[in-house]
Amino acid sequence: MEKRTYGSTGMEVSVLGFGASEIGSGVSQQDVDKLLGSAIDAGLNIIDTAECYGDSEELIGRSIAHRRDDFYLFTKCGHAAGIDGPDWDPVTLAATIDRSLKRLQVDHVDMIHLHSCSEEVLRRGEVIEVLQQAKKAGKTRYIGYSGDTADALYAIRTDAFDSLETSLNVADQEAIELTLPEAVKRNMGVTIKRPIANAAWLFDTVEPSDYAYVYWKRLRDLNYGFQSQEDSVATALRFTLSTPGVHTAIVGTTKPDRWHQNAKLLEAGPLEAERYEEIVRRWREIAPADWTGRT
Repeated sequence: MEKRTYGSTGMEVSVLGFGASEIGSGVSQQDVDKLLGSAIDAGLNIIDTAECYGDSEELIGRSIAHRRDDFYLFTKCGHAAGIDGPDWDPVTLAATIDRSLKRLQVDHVDMIHLHSCSEEVLRRGEVIEVLQQAKKAGKTRYIGYSGDTADALYAIRTDAFDSLETSLNVADQEAIELTLPEAVKRNMGVTIKRPIANAAWLFDTVEPSDYAYVYWKRLRDLNYGFQSQEDSVATALRFTLSTPGVHTAIVGTTKPDRWHQNAKLLEAGPLEAERYEEIVRRWREIAPADWTGRT
């Protein structure tokens, strides 16, 4: 598994990480143990979760807390998610950070990302101060921002964060020009969520209530040539990881063997420059201004 230096943090991260949102609802501890244990054994070293992903943090804590030195642990904060108090309230925010550490059965994480916080809230400065205090207290090694569009751009330009977690894929390319260049200037670590656009092109129909619906609609218009090819998922994932400034892409699953299948997709290495530019050109030709990043 290829590893890349995560911005100025010095962390050497696997290009494929595990996004733990899907395991937070209805997945057995046994399956989580198998999924995470085998992935770490095979070279994955990024686990990304959040305060609002159901039982995700508890499952991770019970499964791999004893292997703390074998991986980097990222979580996100901001939503009260069961704690009394409003989202983004400084007192609530501090309490959710402590709760995350307890759930994960660790005394610190490697990264805490503010979870899709608006520019309006960021401008008040209180949430940033809470994260800085958590870092100072040793509860996290680094702090970051998770989100998209103008909110993410503002967060980057505060120069307060070590990391950016944002959406980027063949159906969601706003970040390539809007935020990634600014993150690169500041030597920030960059984690990509939804790197294969939920593989939405593989479905004949998608319900409007499904999160993948927006990507599905976009991909019908984009109609990339690779969408009908056998290696379409590999092409999409390699596209994302070939984008300058990207260090790791997190993919979620509830199936214990799926991570190995995803890892195998990367054996061909970076996407050929001509194919990469063809996908970017098609996006620029088709995408209207309101095809912004999907938070």
